[in-house]
Amino acid sequence: MRYLQLHEDRALPLDPTARDIALTLYAETRTLPLVCMHGHVDAAVLADDAPFPDPARMFITLDHYVTRLLHAGGVPLEDLGVGAERDPREIWRTFCAHWHLFRGTPSRYWLTHELVDVFGVDLAPAPETADELFDELSARLAEPEFRPRALFKRFGIEVLATTDSPLDDLSAHGRLAAEGWGEQVIPTFRPDALVHLDRPRWAAEVAELGRLTGADTGRYRGYLEALRQRRLDFAAAGALATDHGHESADTTPLPEADAARIYDAALRGAVGARDSAAFAGHMLYEMARMSCEDGLVLQLHPGVLRNHSLAALERYGPDRGFDIPVAAEFTRALRPLLEAFGHQPRFRMVAFTVDETTYSRELAPLAGVYPALHLGAPWWFLDSPDGLRRFRQAVTETAGFYRTAGFVDDTRAFASIPARHDLARRIDAGYLAELVARRLLDLDEAFETAADLAYTIPRRLYRRPAS
Repeated sequence: MRYLQLHEDRALPLDPTARDIALTLYAETRTLPLVCMHGHVDAAVLADDAPFPDPARMFITLDHYVTRLLHAGGVPLEDLGVGAERDPREIWRTFCAHWHLFRGTPSRYWLTHELVDVFGVDLAPAPETADELFDELSARLAEPEFRPRALFKRFGIEVLATTDSPLDDLSAHGRLAAEGWGEQVIPTFRPDALVHLDRPRWAAEVAELGRLTGADTGRYRGYLEALRQRRLDFAAAGALATDHGHESADTTPLPEADAARIYDAALRGAVGARDSAAFAGHMLYEMARMSCEDGLVLQLHPGVLRNHSLAALERYGPDRGFDIPVAAEFTRALRPLLEAFGHQPRFRMVAFTVDETTYSRELAPLAGVYPALHLGAPWWFLDSPDGLRRFRQAVTETAGFYRTAGFVDDTRAFASIPARHDLARRIDAGYLAELVARRLLDLDEAFETAADLAYTIPRRLYRRPAS
């Protein structure tokens, strides 16, 4: 029978000198509040504050990092409760029987942290331990200390940003605000479904946008006005940012007449792929223009081919682990936006990538010269120990530490939030410790920088928009 362990020096440098320095740096940041500016936890989870139903839903079904690897290992997604009802105990048994699939992955790190540090269990998942673990975790979840708001406070989360459609009525956020949580759980404006004209329900959702705002979305100008109004509604509800998932980082603006022509064609169901892509790039430019007006930070997540398996999309819906990276280009793609808004004091942008070849070649040089541009943390396939370390190695020499935007957990798995931030703080402590050990940075500067990376930088970047 195996037992789980959380080693105190996990993910820190192997060199004893650097490791000792890293431990002292990490000790200064490990208890700092968590600033969670991009994630996918449903606000209703905290508004309802109902007990989590069972370990399978807590650890497996809602976490596509977990379900994708199990599915790749031969497990049907239905057997994990995805798109089908299954006995939670059976889902848990399946997970425990395939625990070996997570060796060497960041999911293994996060899951171990959750089990040991959050839930206080140390039996390693295995077929012979599955039922005992399920019963012990179920008992924990029934305790008041493991309800969502209690865990939120225990994790030390200072602010958590959700990701929300412009069509969301934000009622869960309203309930939270009425109970004094309005500064702690905030929405983020995610307009993807309304700017990608080839989405199946685009016309219906644009019509709903019009009903929601009272704007005439039968016209291009009315559509822009409706989006502008919803952004203001989100800001009034506490939002600090917008978020945009595009396959390309293109930001080429269109003449208004061309944008209106493409928009009208989309309403008739007659838009082509080329015009749809051009309109999406144009709308990123327009979103940047609106950010100059309302002060919301623009977050861009490009370079991902969403829903690679159309059969899986049709059967299970989106966000099931089938979003696959593609090569990304930023230098030319962002040029129109940065030429227009990159020096505007009111504009702030955070660019993420899953194509790490662009870190040193494009993103760091861009962020190292344009005041408005900041570098997002390693995301999706790169938020691993080595991925986080490679990010610091690739961007720091060109852009420094202070052109980055802080860590984002980007998760639906609520209990994994502290594990993800813990790993990022350990990697940063290790990177800074190596600079100190090599006499490239003074120790007092390393302490200051570690705290800035973990807390001060994201708090300063994602500030309340000025009226």
